[in-house]
Amino acid sequence: MIKYLMRVGVLALAFSSCQTPDSLQRTVDKTVPDVYQASGDTTNTANVIRADFFTDPYLQALIDTALQHNQELQITLMEIQIGSFEVNARKGEYLPSVGLGAGAGLDKTARYTPLGANEATTDIRPGTEMPDPVPDYFVGAFASWEVDIWHKLRNAKKAAFSRYLSSVEGQNFMVTNLVAEIANTYYELLALDSQLEIVRRNIAIQSNALSTVRLQKQSARATELAVRRFEAQVLKTKSMEFELKQRIIETENQINFLLGRFPQRVARNPSPFLDLDLFDLQAGIPIQLLENRPDIRGAELRMEATHLDVKSAKAQFYPTLDITAAIGLNAFQPDLFLKTPESMLFSLAGNLAAPLINRKAIEAAFQSSNARQVQAVYAYEQTLLTAYIEVANQLSNLENLDQSYDLLSDQVDALTESIDISNDLFRSARADYMEVLLTQRDALESTFDLIETKKRQLNARINMYRSLGGGWK
Repeated sequence: MIKYLMRVGVLALAFSSCQTPDSLQRTVDKTVPDVYQASGDTTNTANVIRADFFTDPYLQALIDTALQHNQELQITLMEIQIGSFEVNARKGEYLPSVGLGAGAGLDKTARYTPLGANEATTDIRPGTEMPDPVPDYFVGAFASWEVDIWHKLRNAKKAAFSRYLSSVEGQNFMVTNLVAEIANTYYELLALDSQLEIVRRNIAIQSNALSTVRLQKQSARATELAVRRFEAQVLKTKSMEFELKQRIIETENQINFLLGRFPQRVARNPSPFLDLDLFDLQAGIPIQLLENRPDIRGAELRMEATHLDVKSAKAQFYPTLDITAAIGLNAFQPDLFLKTPESMLFSLAGNLAAPLINRKAIEAAFQSSNARQVQAVYAYEQTLLTAYIEVANQLSNLENLDQSYDLLSDQVDALTESIDISNDLFRSARADYMEVLLTQRDALESTFDLIETKKRQLNARINMYRSLGGGWK
């Protein structure tokens, strides 16, 4: 009968193990175009460390401070540490669990029962009486181990480790974005400083023109209307000065927030903004994104983790082998512990089991793992496509901004000369006051546009550096 039941059990295990559902399949597509544009140069600025890319010492100091004190980055670092604990927990699951134990208790058995009568007539050893109630002292070791036949636990540990590495790449990606955000905000602050200086210079120019038109009014060469129009222009420009001061304070505080500190003045480069050098950039080839972009590397690791999750979930359909063992000393008196082998006990057992009733739940978990694995493949492909488009957009942006800057620079030169010409003509009554006002306004606006374009050039190069995967090394 026992042999028959064992055969039935083995057949049931074999049947349950063979009935596994089909898995969803999607092969990841890692192909990218060979080159971004006509050039196929493999030199890539992403491999340049940030200290060599951002040479401004003031900006370097800000970045270093942010990497130490930015709260969001510190939160991410703690998440990485939590992930490492998860890896250790998974690693411990497929190793034997061993523990030590000790205990003591009392056991009073009714004498007028079969067990009590048997204990009353049991001769343990000459000179030793059975106490009543019977104490029970135990000390020993015990172990349990699920034999990882199908690598279910090992795959779960590998999946946890891949997710841990993905969190590290996520931290690198955050560093890349944080560095780029600080650099962009820093150059926005320098641009605002330059605009404030230009506004103050224009206030002086416009004030001189206002003085001139007042003198002309006294000599009946100009009207009160001209005086009022010049006054309005000066007041408008002075109002712009206070607006720029407020924007400078807000931009400084934005940098302070990224640095994890309370508002204070941000030390910065005093050089003229329009004289700042642009960063040299080499885009390399698209395939290098797979190595340099932390978000792509992280998406690939998450994809690997979900693939291991599928293997681990599939192993749930297979039989599990649990082994338990114990060894120790057990006696009703402490002085009898060392009376071996009488006080020694040990046990060893193995348990082979496979799911029969709850297969629907296991199948649902397996299909969910499959769906997450396919989802991770799509997420990886989307991340790769996003990275390529970011670089392609920035390349086009750089080219167009450079051409726009050259044209705006010529326009500013022409309008700057026009201010002196219009003032001379106005003093000699060969031009009316409207021509002077329009020339001053156009010159101020074009200079602002030139500064804005210069800032966008710097931002585009910083964003290109980030898009290529630079900044975290």
